[in-house]
Amino acid sequence: MPPSLLTEAVRAEVLRLAPGELPCYVHDLRSLRAHAAAVREALPPAVELYYAAKANPAPQVLTALTPWTDGFEVSSGGELAHVRATVPGRPLAFSGPGKTPAELAAALDAGVERVHAESLHEVRMLMALAAKGHMPGRRPVRVLLRIDPPVPDGVLAGSALTMGGRPAPFGMAPGDAAEALRLLTGTDRTAIEPVGVHAHLASGLPADALLRVAGAVVDAARELFRGHGVRLDEVTVGGGMAVDYTRPAERFDWAAYGAGLGALARLHPGTRLRVEPGRALTAYCGWYVTEVLDVKRSHGEDVAVVRGGTHHFRTPAAKGHDQPAEVVPVGTWPHPWPRPVATGDRVTVAGQLCTPKDVLSRGLTARGLRAGDRVAFALAGAYAWNISHRDFLMHPPPVFRFLGAAGTEAPPEC
Repeated sequence: MPPSLLTEAVRAEVLRLAPGELPCYVHDLRSLRAHAAAVREALPPAVELYYAAKANPAPQVLTALTPWTDGFEVSSGGELAHVRATVPGRPLAFSGPGKTPAELAAALDAGVERVHAESLHEVRMLMALAAKGHMPGRRPVRVLLRIDPPVPDGVLAGSALTMGGRPAPFGMAPGDAAEALRLLTGTDRTAIEPVGVHAHLASGLPADALLRVAGAVVDAARELFRGHGVRLDEVTVGGGMAVDYTRPAERFDWAAYGAGLGALARLHPGTRLRVEPGRALTAYCGWYVTEVLDVKRSHGEDVAVVRGGTHHFRTPAAKGHDQPAEVVPVGTWPHPWPRPVATGDRVTVAGQLCTPKDVLSRGLTARGLRAGDRVAFALAGAYAWNISHRDFLMHPPPVFRFLGAAGTEAPPEC
C-alpha cells in the first residue's frame, strides 16, 4: 500500500469537518514551515530565497513563510498591496508583464525594493515616473532587466510550462536589453539603479536542468553588463522547480540544486543569486477535502460525484492531469435511503458542474467508495482556489482551515 498523502493533523481534520463545512481547503502550516526550513537549509547563504506570492497568497501562508524567506515576489498592483499589508517591511520584487503606469507609480511610492523590468517600454515608464517625483526620499529602486537568453539544446524540453525561447510577453530581446541598460546607466542613479538580470524560462524542471538554465542566465547577464561597463550585483534565476503530481511523495532535489547554485556563486563572487519558487514551496501543505454525494455506473465504469469541483480547485483542469487523492472512509450514513457504492477497483471523481471537464481525477483506486465518504486531494497548496472560476454555477465557496496557526479559519477571499 502506498504511503498516506495526509499528515496526521490533516487526517484528523478531514474526519472532524461537518458536511456543511465541505468542501474545505485544509492547510498544514506546521508541515509548510518544516518544508520551508529544509529548503532554506539546502540553499547556500550566497543565494536568496523569495516566495512567488502568486502561487498562494493566503495571509497565513505568507506569514508562515516569512522566517525562512528573504522576501516576496509579486506580479500585480493588487498582490503588491496585499503582501505589503500582510507582511509589512519585507523586501518585495515587482515582476510580470504589462505593468500599468499606475502600478509602477504605486510600487515606487511604496518603496518597493526591486522592479523586474519586462520591456524597454517599462524602463522608460520607470524613468519618467521617477523623474516626476515618485521616489519619496528613499534609496533608489533596484532594477533587474528580464531577459530571455539562449540555453543548451533540450534543457527546456521536459518543462510543464515554457516562457522562454519562443515568442512571448516575457522579457526583452537582446537589443532591447542593451538599450535599456544604456538608458538606465545614463539616468540619475539616486532614483533608479540597474543592478542585474531576472529570468524565468520554464516551470516543472528537475534540479540538473534548472542548474543548466541558471548557468546560462548568469553567463548572459555577465556579458550584457560587462559590455556596458556596469557592475552586475544580482541575478534572479526564477523558480520552476518540478512538482510531480503523478508521484506526490517525491520532492525536488533541493540539496543538489543548492550545491550547484553554491558552486555557481563561487565562480562569480560579488554577484548575488536569487531563486523565486512558488508551487515548490506551498503545493505540499494544502489539501482540497470534499464529500462524495453520489456513486453511479456509467458505460461500465464507476463515477463518483463530489461536492464542489474544478470551480473551487482548478489545478487538475488547468494542468490536464489527475489530481492525487486519498479516500477517507466515513462509517455512518444518516439517511434512510440506500448508500451508493462503487463496485470496481477504480473510480472517476467529478464535481457538480454541468460540464464534462469538471473532473478532478480519473481512475482513482477506491474500491468500495461510498456516498458520504471524504476525498482529500493532495498538492492543493498552490495555484488552486486563487486561479479557480469560483462564480460558475454559483455554488457556495469552500471553507478554509489553517492548522498550526493562531486562527483556524479564514474567509474565502484570502
